[in-house]
Amino acid sequence: MITNILKKLAISSLLLTMLFPVTALADAQVGEMTVTLGENLTPEQKKSLLAEMNAPENVEVVTVTNQEEHQYLGDYVPKKLIGTKALSSSAITNEAAGTGLTVKTKNISWVTEEMYINALATAGVKDADIYVTAPSQVSGTAALTGIIKAYELQSDKAIPEEVKQAANEEMVKTAQLGDQVGTDEAAALMTKIKEEIAKNPPETEADLRNIIESAANQLGITLTEDQIQSLIDLFNKLKELNIDWNAVGDQLNEAKDKLTTFLESEEGQSFLDKLKEVFASLIDAIKSFFS
Repeated sequence: MITNILKKLAISSLLLTMLFPVTALADAQVGEMTVTLGENLTPEQKKSLLAEMNAPENVEVVTVTNQEEHQYLGDYVPKKLIGTKALSSSAITNEAAGTGLTVKTKNISWVTEEMYINALATAGVKDADIYVTAPSQVSGTAALTGIIKAYELQSDKAIPEEVKQAANEEMVKTAQLGDQVGTDEAAALMTKIKEEIAKNPPETEADLRNIIESAANQLGITLTEDQIQSLIDLFNKLKELNIDWNAVGDQLNEAKDKLTTFLESEEGQSFLDKLKEVFASLIDAIKSFFS
């Protein structure tokens, strides 16, 4: 009889486990930090960066290799820009749901905070305060690899490889465009293109090209043929990915706030009138195009 009771208890426990799954141990708590360190940092550099990040003694550390950096960036930037050493490092701190993404950088010379936010949102990273740094000036392209790797560990959620690739490609192409037309102008152009695509979804590549060229003309930006084709390829790739675009907009508050600040500046006033409705319709625009 005791055996039968134990069997019943075991079955009941199994059913309860199936009905109410135990939260994964890897699920991050609010305020929990995970650190990424480049594999080629010296012990002194690691110690200095951990202190700079205000990392606790028991912080979980994820190592990022130069091989991983080349894996995710090799198709988009020259090998010499990636380099032969993994030095970029970061701290990702979990925040409350609905907080969105915030990014601060130090010694990052090419990728801006807004570019990180946009690329991380594309990758599905949510509600985190992120600090990106290096012991000396670096481009910053390799940091995204470590941040995504740390987020997967912290959240116990695997991000599909094709999404990681797309996020890295978006970051690099936006930075490259920023070199040519200006960082803030590049961000405004990307937003305008998304808005126009949502209003009139392109049926052909020619339609998409017309939208890109029209948006650039409205903003007074001259694009080369290579830049236009690069944007066409990027938007076609993003459209094909199974990304939760309903959640993306919630992560972009800081990036939109900073762009708004630019638009209110003396420089931004020159084309503010052309963008006054962009932010009001941005989220619906993204949802509409990628649904």
